[in-house]
Amino acid sequence: MAGTLTLHVLGSGSKGNAAIVEGPGGSVLVDCGLARRTLISRAADLGVDAEAVRLVLITHEHSDHIRGLEVWHRHWEGPILASPGTATSRKLEGLGVSSICVGARFEAAGMTIHTIATSHDTREPMGLVFEAAGDRVAIITDTGVFPEEALLAARGARIIALESNHDEGMLAEGPYPWALKQRIASDHGHLSNAQAADAAAGIVTAATETLVLMHLSEENNLPSLAVRTLAARLGAEPANTTFTRAVRSRDALGASPLEIVCASQTRAMTFA
Repeated sequence: MAGTLTLHVLGSGSKGNAAIVEGPGGSVLVDCGLARRTLISRAADLGVDAEAVRLVLITHEHSDHIRGLEVWHRHWEGPILASPGTATSRKLEGLGVSSICVGARFEAAGMTIHTIATSHDTREPMGLVFEAAGDRVAIITDTGVFPEEALLAARGARIIALESNHDEGMLAEGPYPWALKQRIASDHGHLSNAQAADAAAGIVTAATETLVLMHLSEENNLPSLAVRTLAARLGAEPANTTFTRAVRSRDALGASPLEIVCASQTRAMTFA
């Protein structure tokens, strides 16, 4: 059943990240790692006017999350917010970025937005939880571990966008240099499928309807591996022959049906 909030994932992965959360009073752009033209076009494919967003939130300063921000800033006059550490990064100089403390709650576009500390090799990364009229959407990516604060904040959100970056075996046996493998697998890197499954077990509740797996590595993961790992942990069954979508039916205790699906690097997707 559709709630008050809608999540539009415009791109998720190392080539560029951007999402729009629509609330009762407007919409918020989360990260701007796509070219402005691409971002606007993909949003339009979903019937969304990206240029009408009320606020831009930047989770951290890695290029796949800010690559399009300079051009976006030239054509858009609204506020851009990031953590104090991210806002003072050299990469964001001159882009009009203001700071919001990690752990803060504030109002925008008819939503209460909660910023949450994550663990990544940047100055002060954060995840986000959006709430309106009892409905909640959580976006937590680019973190090497899943902090307790994030677990508490995201638990029971109706839509959860959760990083599931790599398969541990593929990463270990893949072509990346040893140092990069160590960085990805570290506490300041990215969540593996197994780590995402552990996190999901703690945050998915009877109220959760959609689990969107984010930031999948093109070299070190497969959508079927990610979905299969999360489905096994959450008791979901394959919903197609390729196991790129899984569903857990409503249970005897009345828990909502749960869908597990991967976000795309190249195709915009809506979760309502």
